[in-house]
Amino acid sequence: MNKDAIVTELFRMQDKSYARMQAKIIPTVPADRIIGVRTPALREMAKRLSKEADINEFLSSVPHPYFDEDQLHAFVISLEKDFDKCLAQVEAFLPFIDNWATCDQLSPKAFKREPERLLPSIQDWIRSDKTYTIRFAIGMLMQHFLNDRFDIKYADMVAQVRSEEYYVNMMIAWYFATALAKQYEKVLPYLEEKRLSDWVHNKAIQKSVESYRISDDQKVYLKTLKIRRNRN
Repeated sequence: MNKDAIVTELFRMQDKSYARMQAKIIPTVPADRIIGVRTPALREMAKRLSKEADINEFLSSVPHPYFDEDQLHAFVISLEKDFDKCLAQVEAFLPFIDNWATCDQLSPKAFKREPERLLPSIQDWIRSDKTYTIRFAIGMLMQHFLNDRFDIKYADMVAQVRSEEYYVNMMIAWYFATALAKQYEKVLPYLEEKRLSDWVHNKAIQKSVESYRISDDQKVYLKTLKIRRNRN
């Protein structure tokens, strides 16, 4: 299916009320770029398209005019099983991601099978000057390196990121809130020693306190670590 046919099919699945809702929660994307196709339909379409011989025509036609094409692109890449091919596709697509939703939907299966091979790329991405490339790098560390593969050097990589971008700082906070749920004792010093920016520090505590994976006693202690700004 060529790219024009893909857009035609996306418009056939359009839900205008859903498009209006998405425009509110994804403010970095102009409303006229959002067709309004629901995620399950996009996933099903991606499964079908990923098996077609001419899918590379669509993947190479970036930047896409529509947000829904970006979402579809992310889902197609996520289905790629070959690590090297998948990595090349991700590298080609990352510079064109302009919103948190597409960034967070990009979750390649190939990376789950061989996460250690991803580390050199993560180290490059996290030093990028592009908001969603940095966010993606932190997301990959959160997905693949907070359980048995955890090493404090990965938390250091995230803690060293300094940004004025909201969507980067939210991901740093999300990372540390998740890390507290999975590696509490090892990660707690980042808050006790105030190694994060004030906003990220407080947001990580907020997200942790809202988490069911953090014990009540831990929540009580984390609240005492909140940085309180002097109003005088």
